[in-house]
Amino acid sequence: MKAKILSGLAGVLVAATMLPGTAMAQSTDNGVHAGSILVRGRLIDVMPQNGPSNISTIGGQVSTNAAVTPEVDFSYFVTENWAVELIAATTKHNITATNTSLGGLKVGSTWVLPPALTVQYHFLPKSSVNPYLGAGLNYTLFYNTKAAGGTVTNLKLTNNIGEVIQAGVDFDLGGRWFANLDVKQIFLNTRAKINGAITAKTALNPTVFGAGFGYRF
Repeated sequence: MKAKILSGLAGVLVAATMLPGTAMAQSTDNGVHAGSILVRGRLIDVMPQNGPSNISTIGGQVSTNAAVTPEVDFSYFVTENWAVELIAATTKHNITATNTSLGGLKVGSTWVLPPALTVQYHFLPKSSVNPYLGAGLNYTLFYNTKAAGGTVTNLKLTNNIGEVIQAGVDFDLGGRWFANLDVKQIFLNTRAKINGAITAKTALNPTVFGAGFGYRF
């Protein structure tokens, strides 16, 4: 599963490097260098993959919906090619359970704050099109969690750490401005306690697609 996703992210990188003019992208005086700081604002689509899950007592599968939200990130270049990126965004998701002994259930909702820190390698730091790959860790916090009511009167979710891989590309727009496309895969499991007695474990594994603009300092 991880190998398949990593292959897909690498495909994004390859596609970026094959865009018209990319291979011969002209050097820009505003290319990144050691000490550069990039600030990006993106609109992201967080799509949980809702992998295998199990629910004690009642059986069934847990799933959450996709969500669109703004994201901000900060990159610091240690060298021309290597950078460290901090990513922050928060989304609200509805949680449901299907194929349980009680039928389909609305479990509740939660807000998710998944700050991630990645180490990136930028392939063409002095070019107008600069693709990159990254990998790191994410710590996901669940907050403002609410039970759906009715059958489900209490809901708690556990925070957890997950791996992150990403691929993206920056497009120079002139001056210090640039556009950005980015995709990340977060590997995340969580446990839920429902009504204080029923436990559930699920692999959320969200894929995050993002597009936006940035400014180089």
